[in-house]
Amino acid sequence: MLIDTLKNIPIVLGSQSPRRKELLAAMDIDFDVEVYPVEEKINSNLSPDAIAIDIARAKLTAFDKAAYATKLVITADTIVVAPNGQVIGKPHTEQEAITMVTSLLLNTHLVITGVALQYKATVVSFAETTKVQFAPLSTDEIRYYIDKYRPYDKAGAYGIQEWIGRIGIDTITGSFENVMGLPTQRLYRELKKLFDCPAI
Repeated sequence: MLIDTLKNIPIVLGSQSPRRKELLAAMDIDFDVEVYPVEEKINSNLSPDAIAIDIARAKLTAFDKAAYATKLVITADTIVVAPNGQVIGKPHTEQEAITMVTSLLLNTHLVITGVALQYKATVVSFAETTKVQFAPLSTDEIRYYIDKYRPYDKAGAYGIQEWIGRIGIDTITGSFENVMGLPTQRLYRELKKLFDCPAI
């Protein structure tokens, strides 16, 4: 069983996201958190899936040291793709956050998380996509959320696990955890393949 295999391997989560820490811990995986600053550049020449993977893999570069040779390192990055196809990052100001959330109300948007795994000489990366549709929200509701929850550390300026997700999400197709920042089901499957654990 994968859990038994992972007990014998030091695991590092290269993210300070509280949501990712919560989700990985909920998978009954023991890990340490180590974070190195990396500029999260969006390469507009890439597809949205490739952008998320590219940033996740960039975060691995800081762990390319002898000290991590026998450790499993997990990094991730989440992006939001607006209905018009624009890739949205994290807002810097209140007005940017309001504009971002407002742009997502028009139609279904995509939340894509890229994940990169490094163990010994092997690097595995993948992306998971979830489709999300907001219900209509008033400007006052959007401002209330931004003012109270200050989602400046979140792609697309919202956290699905917060108030706006509870009252404002109409439909979701795909992994809820992926929208939070870590596609746990897919991660589990990829780890089983990486460590050659039987599927059945």
